[in-house]
Amino acid sequence: MTSRPVRLVVNGVERTAYVESRRTLADTLRDDLELTGTHLGCEHGVCGACTVLVDGASARACLMLTVQADGRDITTVEGLERDGELHPVQQGCWERHSFQCGFCTPGFLLAAVELLAEQPEPSEDEIRAALSGNLCRCTGYESIIAGVARAAELIRAKEAS
Repeated sequence: MTSRPVRLVVNGVERTAYVESRRTLADTLRDDLELTGTHLGCEHGVCGACTVLVDGASARACLMLTVQADGRDITTVEGLERDGELHPVQQGCWERHSFQCGFCTPGFLLAAVELLAEQPEPSEDEIRAALSGNLCRCTGYESIIAGVARAAELIRAKEAS
């Protein structure tokens, strides 16, 4: 197969990857760009571990071809922290001890970032709905929901100051 150049803006940095047309975005991020925070679980789009934001909307990187992302803005879990400061979603989940093993964490965090960008004061039901596409085998989800609710509080407090 022939490789072709694909231009991506990943976590604010323009990158070029040379990929075969059938290569998934998850494989490109992990193997070519060495951004291993995008986890591969089921590779069928069911578990949510590979969730990234594409132009601000969540996408399953295991199902998306890299060529489909050409020219688009990609955010991975590595792009959330800024200048040594955790993103409010990371901070809120840390404060509420939201995760155990961490395998599902990147997908949940990015789904929560998308939710809070669209709905800064989500109800518990809205948080549950937004996270429903992500699976965790370690927790009972309550601590994850509490972490996202805390993140919403942190974002509002930051905006108020």
